[in-house]
Amino acid sequence: MTIIKNLSSVTNRIENAALQANRSPADIQLLAVSKTWSAEKLRDAASAGLTAFGENYLQEALLKINHLQDLNLDWHFIGPIQSNKTKDIAQHFDWVQSVDRQKIAQRLATQRPKDKPPLNVCIQVNIDNEQTKSGVSDTNLFTLASNIDALEQLNLRGIMVIPSKTDNPEQQHATFHKAHTLYQKLAKTYPSIDTLSMGMSADMSAAIAEGSTMVRIGSALFGQRSTPTSTGQVN
Repeated sequence: MTIIKNLSSVTNRIENAALQANRSPADIQLLAVSKTWSAEKLRDAASAGLTAFGENYLQEALLKINHLQDLNLDWHFIGPIQSNKTKDIAQHFDWVQSVDRQKIAQRLATQRPKDKPPLNVCIQVNIDNEQTKSGVSDTNLFTLASNIDALEQLNLRGIMVIPSKTDNPEQQHATFHKAHTLYQKLAKTYPSIDTLSMGMSADMSAAIAEGSTMVRIGSALFGQRSTPTSTGQVN
């Protein structure tokens, strides 16, 4: 019942933010950030109506994907990508939102099974130029986009950003506006681009106001994470 109540609350927040921005709520997709939560919890979430799940930790995600293969779910990898992870990501996920290097893109394309549709890709942009955060700089974004667009087994869908944490609404809007401007420039060049992944539990309203098409929500759906078990999942 908790996930049903939380999903209703999040859906209402998305609808209200969209209407205030003169946008259609249907244009904003909800991605459930499910890292550390058990497969059973995700099954409950799917029963409540969620269909897209974002995972940060590969080995944990592979267990859940296998456990829930009877459900028709979309799996998004949203964590940092190391070279030794690309094969499993290419084989088991529908989306990768955290591509920030040509080397990783090339490996994903080469390792994507030919009998699967092209892997949907978002480029992660380091929108606030933080030294400790993954992502391509805005100045290198367009070169990487061109290289990804040329790879047959990848489908360039847009960009993903994780802004600096701030409670300042003006700063939130400024950062999201910058991301939306980059997104619009890319979309003019690449017709396949339709996804601006930005906004989380604490700042989704500002993100939607500035043009987000996908919000990544964890705690507002599942609650605060407790101490993980030995398998990395929360019971």
